[in-house]
Amino acid sequence: MRTLLTLLACCYVVTAAANNEKDPLISPSTKSALVGAAGVTSTGSSASASSSAPSAPPRKLTEREKEAQAEADLSARIQERLAIMRANQAARVAAAAKAKKQAAAKEAAIATIPKVYSNVWSYEGETGPANWGKINPAWAKCGTGNRQSPIDIRDGMKVDLEQITFDYHPSSFNVTDNGHTVQVMVGSGNFLTVGNRTYELIQFHFHRPSEERINGKGYEMVVHLVHKDGEGRIAMLALLLERGKPQPVIQTVWNNLPLEKLDTAAPVEPLDPLDLIPARRDYFTFMGSMTTPPCNEGVLWLVMKEPVQASPAQMALFSRLYPLNARPTQPSAGRIIKESN
Repeated sequence: MRTLLTLLACCYVVTAAANNEKDPLISPSTKSALVGAAGVTSTGSSASASSSAPSAPPRKLTEREKEAQAEADLSARIQERLAIMRANQAARVAAAAKAKKQAAAKEAAIATIPKVYSNVWSYEGETGPANWGKINPAWAKCGTGNRQSPIDIRDGMKVDLEQITFDYHPSSFNVTDNGHTVQVMVGSGNFLTVGNRTYELIQFHFHRPSEERINGKGYEMVVHLVHKDGEGRIAMLALLLERGKPQPVIQTVWNNLPLEKLDTAAPVEPLDPLDLIPARRDYFTFMGSMTTPPCNEGVLWLVMKEPVQASPAQMALFSRLYPLNARPTQPSAGRIIKESN
């Protein structure tokens, strides 16, 4: 019986608590007491209900919020792209710097290697006179000098020139076909004196046609006799050749020509260079240069006025060896040219 009464009391309390929870006239503290007495909490019931209810949908963004989000996304993508571009640019700059450094090192290595220039020249084509100054820097005067030879001798000033004194005598000699001309080396002891200065004859050689012209007139051949003094200064004596009777010195040279180019013949017989000199000793004189590379200037030129005769056969023999081996004449403007009265 006692147990039954207890159960009934509990049912009443629970029913009252349930009804009184909805009653607005009952205070919250009374409701809590009633619920507590019944062993049930209202919050527990609500928590249970809310846990089983579906979650609320996410709030929709406003247009302003959407625009802000799009701008933020775009800015992030731009920053990412800029970072990639900067990295690529840095890589290119580093690669260019490395290539430049390697090129500089290569150039420095090449600069330490002595450059070998060509010594090949000719009278025609790419290695002809027009390009002598370009083939080798040591020959720059050939293209840039202002006292180059040969020249067309014009407007000479007639003055009382000192007569040339020749102290030539029979001497040993050798003959070389050097690939450019026939060159005759003469033994020591042959001298030429002019202007109170004495020069020794070293060698003579031939050109066809004559390199020098006189008032526009050229000659079939010319002989250049190269002299040098004790200080290394050069005096060049030019003997113009025209057709006539045989010339004995030239015949002696032709008789001893080597059989091959770049070869040398050394005859036993002597040669007298004085036999080349014409009877008339009048001459033109001016300052010029050598007519072959390196075309050094400061050369005293002495061009005899009277031509020397050589036979057609003698000239024809040389023409077979060297049809053309003459440098073109250079401008004579501004030159001081003197000639004997």
